[in-house]
Amino acid sequence: MDLDLYNKQLLRLAASIPRVGRLAAPDASATAHSRLCGSRITIDVKLDGDVITDYAHELKACVIGQAVAAVVAKVVVGLTIDEVDEGAGILRAILRDKTLPPPGPWIELEPLLPVADVRSRHGSASLPFQALQRAIADR
Repeated sequence: MDLDLYNKQLLRLAASIPRVGRLAAPDASATAHSRLCGSRITIDVKLDGDVITDYAHELKACVIGQAVAAVVAKVVVGLTIDEVDEGAGILRAILRDKTLPPPGPWIELEPLLPVADVRSRHGSASLPFQALQRAIADR
């Protein structure tokens, strides 16, 4: 694992963000932004019970925020609300303790390990989960 902050894996994620745009008729939407760096994400989500059935987002963020947004967009459809909360917890553990993510959909967050050493970037990294969890809670 390359522990450089802007490692190749992180840059690849940021360069390949899926599900960009807005949903026509979302069940919920939310926006999160970082005052520190100006990053902003707006997400739309469709749910069937507690399962995410569709997801889209618009973002203006640094490479770190883009990388997390790419992971969320890549894996979130088909997951339950509890699995989304688990992903947010995994990201917090990565940022707080540099904990390797467990096997499963959130293993994709592994390139974020070096971000643990740069506290000023934690807020931007957390924005996609903040917006998603806010949308789910407000639906």
